[in-house]
Amino acid sequence: MIPIRDTVPSRGTPVVTWTLIAVNVAVFFYELTLAPEELERLFYLFGVVPARFSDPQWARWVGFPVDDYWPFLTSMFLHGGWMHVIGNMWTLWIFGDNVEERMGRARFLGFYLLTGLAAGLTHWFTNADSTVPTVGASGAIAGVLGAYFVLFPFSRIITLFPILFFPFFFELPAATYLLFWFLSQVFSGTLAGLSPESVGGVAWWAHVGGFVAGVALHRLFVLPRRSQPRPWERDESGVEGAWVRWR
Repeated sequence: MIPIRDTVPSRGTPVVTWTLIAVNVAVFFYELTLAPEELERLFYLFGVVPARFSDPQWARWVGFPVDDYWPFLTSMFLHGGWMHVIGNMWTLWIFGDNVEERMGRARFLGFYLLTGLAAGLTHWFTNADSTVPTVGASGAIAGVLGAYFVLFPFSRIITLFPILFFPFFFELPAATYLLFWFLSQVFSGTLAGLSPESVGGVAWWAHVGGFVAGVALHRLFVLPRRSQPRPWERDESGVEGAWVRWR
């Protein structure tokens, strides 16, 4: 299912969301200027290579810098192709503005980076021996989805579900859509662990870790209710009233 839009209007300007999208796109266009071997080197130096941190002796032998943990941050701004960056930025565009509005700009940026770090650490712990670099903003965006899951459970998500060559559009509660998405990540990550050759190239457990971190940590970043910039709509909810149905 491809999300098209949500039904919660944003009354302010999501400056941080737009800035994150702009930075990711700018870095991707820089990647396009690199030769294949230069791009591979960029991914290995600034992407998360789990074995680099699990096996320091191997890392030194290969030539990685010692005690360099910046890749857990820099990997969030690298992408492996057009569909990778478009899919991530489209998802951030749909869900990021409302979460930013609930948190405020500075808090939202801190939340985004923290959940991205949690996603990177989860990927490291679950793939400790991997020598393949992992890049992408999806872990941090999964954290945004986790916050959205709790803050806006009754928002409606317009989704596209293609069957053969025919597009079908459905409107789903945000809680339903995001729960389905989360469970699909858990299932895919489990399948990848049981049969690595059948599922490749996606850091499923990073998505799971980012989402769980978003659910667990969002309360630390949400603005107090009196500081909220606008009243709640009927298809959303505040932290205090999440999961209490409207009558």
